[in-house]
Amino acid sequence: MGFLRVFCLLLVVLLPTTLLAAGAHDSLMCTGCHSIHDAQGKIIFAVKANTVDKNPRTGKAFSGVTALCLGCHDAAEKGGMGIRPIFAHKSHPYGIDKVNKRVARVPKALLRDGRFECVSCHDPHPSNPNYRYLRVDTKGGANMDRFCSLCHPAKVDPKSRVSSKDFFNSMDETKIK
Repeated sequence: MGFLRVFCLLLVVLLPTTLLAAGAHDSLMCTGCHSIHDAQGKIIFAVKANTVDKNPRTGKAFSGVTALCLGCHDAAEKGGMGIRPIFAHKSHPYGIDKVNKRVARVPKALLRDGRFECVSCHDPHPSNPNYRYLRVDTKGGANMDRFCSLCHPAKVDPKSRVSSKDFFNSMDETKIK
């Protein structure tokens, strides 16, 4: 009886922790996002782009990779699937056509066709071991300055700065050069 109680207690305590340790995309296979025969867009995306939600900066529908990400990660009433929705008014800006160089210096390797997209900060592939699929290891979110320093080096402690050699790229599972 004592063993069963201890086992149940451990199960109740450890199971939620174990489930949280895995990232949201970890349970997806490639076909969770990509499709060969029914592709939506040039990057063989399986999810339809969100053309309903509007970029609060421009008043126009999101486009590019951001619209594909928002196909899942936007609220259902805004054209997404409601899966861990992102709210533009509470987030770092994304879907930006032109980055103001006085505000940020985004490395070219992180731009998509010159645009600042969701994937400029996040690499959503399950091989990415970083917190919230960020392109830089922030030690589980404890050192976000390290991440912010990629584009805003003047705003953080010089000891926290990283360089382009620290970017994670799942396509070859190395750092972007």
